[in-house]
Amino acid sequence: MEQVVVADDVSKSYGGTPALRGVSLSVSSGEVFALIGPNGAGKTTLVRCLTGTTTPGGGTVSLLGESPRESGRERLGLLPQSFDPPDRLTPRELVSYYAGLYEDAKDPADALREVGVDPDSETWYGDLSGGEQRRTAVACALVNSPDVLFVDEPTTGVDPAGRRDLWGVFEDLANSGTTIFLTTHYMAEAERLADTVGLLADGNVVATGDPDSLIAEYGGSSRVVVETDAGSEAFADTEFDPTETEAGLVFEGVPAEDIGRVVDAFEDLGLAFDAVEWREPDLEDVYLALADDAYDTRTGGEEVVR
Repeated sequence: MEQVVVADDVSKSYGGTPALRGVSLSVSSGEVFALIGPNGAGKTTLVRCLTGTTTPGGGTVSLLGESPRESGRERLGLLPQSFDPPDRLTPRELVSYYAGLYEDAKDPADALREVGVDPDSETWYGDLSGGEQRRTAVACALVNSPDVLFVDEPTTGVDPAGRRDLWGVFEDLANSGTTIFLTTHYMAEAERLADTVGLLADGNVVATGDPDSLIAEYGGSSRVVVETDAGSEAFADTEFDPTETEAGLVFEGVPAEDIGRVVDAFEDLGLAFDAVEWREPDLEDVYLALADDAYDTRTGGEEVVR
């Protein structure tokens, strides 16, 4: 399958501080690639390098078989994390402005309907809710029907219902063959949308794969979380060795059918608890495990100020 986005050993520094430390990845035609990672990991810098809005300090980038600045703008859509258009335009006026930059753009009203914004709204962009602003911004990025769409934190500020509506938009685009590269802090978003997830931590891609394989490899085991004031030392003479967390006591490796054994242990010890929850590992567990590992690898496990 054609590789339409390729980064090979890409590095970038600002004022001597590395933002990217030799990033390599590739995205196939029609694929949805989700880049996750902590704040400051270099996600936005990588998007800028991939789209040609900044020049890498080292390494190479290819977009649609060319350098990003030579790729036809008609084939590229970009929604940056920070989108600050004129406040005193209606949604239709704003999307119409972006449609005018292309020879063969969608009808602005259709682009707005696609993301769930009323094209007849007379409300100025600056007076829209945060979620409505973000939806309008997505419409601006889609108005040229791009072959490759980059969206940096696309659903930030969008309410849960609106977020799911936008997920549907992205799924429809992917089903029609659009290649999508997104960054997100919402693990549920990455898990639902992405064919491939890459974790960027401290300027390095530390793992890539489909969500299920990443969870299987790095997510850990199923666990029971008990909301309680009891400490882990209370279980010293039992079969369990729970971990104390802010959420309560965590009993790792307990399958769903054995929840009763954990409850019985509390009752046998005369310990009170408020709630019991069984959890399967998910992409958030992968995120936390790999981000912590990457940080510890660079610092040698010592706490540093960053």
